[in-house]
Amino acid sequence: MFKISLNLKIIIFGFIFTFFSSFGQSYFIGLFNSSIRTDLSITHGQFGTLYASATLLSSLMLIWVGKKIDDMDVFKFSLFVITLLSFACYFFSQIETIYFLFFGIFLLRLSGQGLMSHTATTTVSRYFEQTRGKALSVTWLGLSAAEFILPVLIVFLLTFTIWRNIWIIISIVILLVLPIFSFLLVKKLKLDSREISKKKEVNNNNIKQWKRSEVIKDYRFYILAMNMLGMPSIATGVFVYQSFIIYQKNWGPFVFAQSFMAYSILSVITLSISGYLIDKFTSRKLLVYMNIPLLLAVFVLFLFNDPISSFVLLGLIGISNGFANVLGSSTWAEIYGVKYIGGIKAITTAMMVFATATGAATFGILIDQGHNINFIALISGIYIAFSLLLLIIFRKKMEPVYL
Repeated sequence: MFKISLNLKIIIFGFIFTFFSSFGQSYFIGLFNSSIRTDLSITHGQFGTLYASATLLSSLMLIWVGKKIDDMDVFKFSLFVITLLSFACYFFSQIETIYFLFFGIFLLRLSGQGLMSHTATTTVSRYFEQTRGKALSVTWLGLSAAEFILPVLIVFLLTFTIWRNIWIIISIVILLVLPIFSFLLVKKLKLDSREISKKKEVNNNNIKQWKRSEVIKDYRFYILAMNMLGMPSIATGVFVYQSFIIYQKNWGPFVFAQSFMAYSILSVITLSISGYLIDKFTSRKLLVYMNIPLLLAVFVLFLFNDPISSFVLLGLIGISNGFANVLGSSTWAEIYGVKYIGGIKAITTAMMVFATATGAATFGILIDQGHNINFIALISGIYIAFSLLLLIIFRKKMEPVYL
């Protein structure tokens, strides 16, 4: 009988969980923005405020819930996350008021973008040591595959059925598929399980294993966070308000959905390359390059109106996304160790979710105040440039502490 190694099982588990995290990701929820606002009769700004508030609450909850992965069996923790995501999708299909919309978004953001991606990346980051970069690259291909497939599929399905039915189907699929895969892949995985490799074992005992309480007192943490939060914040604004951008730029209704293919393809390419680069040069040395494509993307949004610029815009965001997904998981493990990585990543994932809330709120408020997308792109560019400058100044400080 064909036997899959534990290394491969962990990677497949991470791939599947990042794929299904899409159902709480901004790009996916943004596909239903117009339908939801029409059904509930709310404005861009109202939707953005609700989205931001619910996302903020989910990020705070994630700090507490996410830390439990350091104390629980991975299989049991994954079953909890699966059940919560399935319920969230069904609940979202039933929303009739803005209050239920708030709670629905909260559940999706907590279980989908938050806990699904947290479970995947924490498990992979802890298990792999020598080939962590490559493993995380393959893991995040799950989300890239979803970003390639789902936008066009959902736009197509919306021509045949209402958006509520789609969410009910998603809820059923999650509940039927994910428990089986989790049982087959991580049922026997322990917290102290480590990568099986023929290479000489790397001794990381001389690297300080930072506790979460120590990390939040380290000034380097905040410089790193500023750079890592730029991508989710700005990309969320672009994804959630894609209908506004399409209107402002006078692009056709399918241009943006089709552009997600460029986003996904370049994310995949970057993910594949970045994994090898990280294992060769370390995450710390690659961080400075992460947001340069994102900076170029916002200037494309600021300067150009031709429909082809939509593909360039999302393609550049995809490149930064590919780097950010892997670097955002591996950097913390490199600098702060893996012993308490669950608690540390609970904070960083919560901050990422909080950044998406900030992006959605900022875009929505600026839109309701009458600002155009060019002005919003300019503000975004200033933030990216400032955080990048700080990282360049302090980049030589981004090293682990040796005992």
